[in-house]
Order: sequence, then structure tokens, then C-alpha cells
Amino acid sequence: MNSFAIIILIALVGEYCLGVVSSILSLRAFSPTLPQEFVGTFDEKKYAQAQRYHDTGTQFGLIHASVNLLVLLGFWFIGGFEWLDQIIRAFGYGPVVTGLAYIGTLTLASGVLGLPFSLYSTFVIEARFNFNRTSAGTFVADLFKGLLLSMLLGGLLLAIILTFFEWAGPLAWLWCWIAATVLMLGVQFIAPTWIMPLFNTFTPLDNGELHDAILDYARSVNFPLQGIFVVDGSRRSSKANAFFTGFGKHKRIGLFDTLIEHYTVPELVAVVAHEVGHYKKRHIWKSVVLSVAHLGAMLWILSFFLQQEGLFVAFSVSQPSVYTGLLFFGLLFTPIELVLSVLVNLFSRKNEFEADAFSAHTTGGSAPLISALKKLSADNLSNLTPHWFDVFLHYSHPPVLQRVRVLRGSDDDPASVAL
Repeated sequence: MNSFAIIILIALVGEYCLGVVSSILSLRAFSPTLPQEFVGTFDEKKYAQAQRYHDTGTQFGLIHASVNLLVLLGFWFIGGFEWLDQIIRAFGYGPVVTGLAYIGTLTLASGVLGLPFSLYSTFVIEARFNFNRTSAGTFVADLFKGLLLSMLLGGLLLAIILTFFEWAGPLAWLWCWIAATVLMLGVQFIAPTWIMPLFNTFTPLDNGELHDAILDYARSVNFPLQGIFVVDGSRRSSKANAFFTGFGKHKRIGLFDTLIEHYTVPELVAVVAHEVGHYKKRHIWKSVVLSVAHLGAMLWILSFFLQQEGLFVAFSVSQPSVYTGLLFFGLLFTPIELVLSVLVNLFSRKNEFEADAFSAHTTGGSAPLISALKKLSADNLSNLTPHWFDVFLHYSHPPVLQRVRVLRGSDDDPASVAL
């Protein structure tokens, strides 16, 4: 076992151990008594249900992570990467087609391994807590649509990477970065009108009090709203959500039908204002810039490690190739990705606070948004008191109790509202 193998093994096991520790800490941090802020939103029965839901999900997640790690290590140590490489090379195709087949086979195998966990999560755990509304037909349709999209978009991106690194020479990473960035931005533009409707129905919000209130709000903040859509989220879950997506003429605000059904007009306007805040504060473009920079840095580093024979020896692969190097580099990059994900989550949580503050300032106060956040936490059986370490590692949104307290503070001190 060479130095590359040792580093990768430590990285994989270390990441797993961090996940176990953070999960156990969050289980222990779940307050046995309902926080005073949520009295009247949760009752004792619902709060106990939220604790059971969190316990069940966390334990199930640990089992899933353990199986994934054991299978990966087992496949590695029995020489599975070399065995599969020799099988696929025997077909005699070129390096790009061989690479697509190699990585595609491993991706498909990973999906098959995860399928029982997805089924159990959807039809047992989510059903047990009255969330699941997904039919078997919808589940299968989603599965095949996701597979086809992965083959089309993921396959295209992979083909671009393999092609450039095979034939573009020392600047392959740069040409690859440019092409992948164009593809990524293109997907961002077409997703609202071409991809997302494959999974959900987007129905324009009917004229009425809510429609007029949202349009009035959009005009008040000079937001060029192109469409307000009701998303049939109830086809899959009783959980509520809202989102903003798209650029230019394709901007959309989506409100789940489960959200519209149970929330007041001021609460819904406050939720929309939060999503508009992300646009006004340029959070979406900042995220895109960070993603593009991350992609470029990763491809540049990849170009170096593809020349390191020891990386292939670590996995007992006798014939180095771009496609196996790409896969092994992904595993070697694990600790760096962990650090980057922590930083990205930190950035995301900051953005959520800013969007909350924007909503409170532009709607005349924080009360409607606070009410909506508290209802969402109850409807989704959220963990109100996660451990800070779990939040630090995994949370893209601040805990709802923290968001509420910050919002109340901004009401007390208008100067503290981040505009």
C-alpha cells in the first residue's frame, strides 16, 4: 500500500467517522423539552414525533453510509477496479467510449446499491411519519427520468473531460474548464423550462388575493417577476417548500401546493420575499461563480495527478488512463472536498440570513416570515436543536431557532438588518 492509498484510505474513513460523530452529537443534542419559542406551533405529540423522525433518519443514514464505505473498500481491496477495467478494455473501443462505459458501469452499480435504501426511506420511513405520497409508478418514472438525464448530461460532461484530457495536451484542463462551464451555464438556463417540468407540473398561480399580493410585492422591490407557479409537490410528499430558479427571461418562483394550502397570504409573501432576496443579493450568481472557480481549480489539479503513476498503483490498475485517474482523483480529493463543502455551507448559511433580513425589511417586519418558518419546521418535523458540529459540517441552512432569534433581533435593532 503506497502513500496515495494510505492518504485515500485515511480520507474515506476519516470522513465517515466525522459523519458518525456529528450524527451522534446531534442525536444527543435534541432537546427533550420543546423550546419556548415554538410553544403553540408544536404540541408535545408533534415534538415527540419530530424526535422519533430525526432519530430514525439519523440511524438509517449511518447504516447507509456504513454499507457504502464497506462496499467501496471491499471492491478496492479485491482488485475490482482493475478487474472491471480489463473487462471493458477487452471490447476494443477507444479511450473515450471505454471511459464512458467504465465510469457509467460503476455509477449504475452505485445506483443499484442505493436503490433499496431509497425505497426503504421513501416507502417505509417517510410513510411511517405521514410524509410519503409517492406512488410506485411515480417512483419508477422518476428513477428512469433521472437515469436518462444522468446519461445525457453527465455522459456529455464526462465525454468532454475525457476528450480534452486525451488529446488537448498541457492546456487540456483549461479547454475542459471552458467547455464544462458553458455546459453548466446552459443547463442552468434550460432547467426551469425543460428539465424541472419532467418531474413536476408547474401551473401558473390563479388570479386572486395571493397572486395580486405577490405581484404588488415584486413591483415594490423592482423585481422583474416572469412567473409565479404552483408546483405539485404533494404528488411525492406532504412537506412544503418554495424556491427561486432560472436566469433572464426564465426566472421562476415555485410554491409547493402543500405550502399554499396551509399558509396565510402574508406568510407566503414573506417566503417569496426571502427567495427574491437571494436574487437581489446576487446569491445565485455568486454561487455560480464559486462553482465555476471550484471546477477550474479541480481540473487544474487533476491534470497534475493524472501523471502520477502511484495513484494508479494504489488501486492495482496496470494500465493508467484518464478515466481511471479521474475516478481515483475524486477519492483522493475527498479531504479537500470536505473542507470546501464546509466553506460552501458557511457561505450558504450567511446567504440565508441575508435573504431573511431582506424579507423582513421589504415586507414591513419579520413576524410573517417567523410564523412561516415555525410552521415549516413543524410540518417538516425539523430538528430544532441540532448540535453545532453537525450544523458546521452539513447544514446549508441555519437551524430555524437561530434564524428566528436573528429575525427578532433585527426587529429590535433596524440597523442590524443586512440590506
